[in-house]
Amino acid sequence: MSILRLNYASELRYGVLLDIAQRVNTGQDVSLSMGYLNAIWQAEASAMSLQSLGCATSPPNVINITGPELLSVRRVAEEFGERLGKTARFGGTESSDALLSNAAKSYELFGRPRVSAPQMIEWIADWIRAGGSTLNKPTHFQTRDGKF
Repeated sequence: MSILRLNYASELRYGVLLDIAQRVNTGQDVSLSMGYLNAIWQAEASAMSLQSLGCATSPPNVINITGPELLSVRRVAEEFGERLGKTARFGGTESSDALLSNAAKSYELFGRPRVSAPQMIEWIADWIRAGGSTLNKPTHFQTRDGKF
């Protein structure tokens, strides 16, 4: 068995990065209550999940799956603002902690993700500018009390 812990997979139609981009694009405040995050491209998270079948063990092999970059929500929002021609607005302040994962083990097993955070930001900004469709399912990543 493998136990996979996934932090914030994103793609063009869904994910934390899309949530941030949409808020910037529509002029809404971006909450800073969860001030930092890791993110990974959904296709790579899916590929790693499938590859984990080959290294299942008993007791379970615990593997964190996420991108290598520590991303500042504030900086990500500002980058989306630059790409979308908008000014990022913020609500709250960064907390002293965040839900982050060290995915070094997954990189040893499956290799490092090929899609970087800057590439994801660029693709998502282009998608929004082009009027691409979304799944319209907010992630609620900024929620800190566990109530979604």
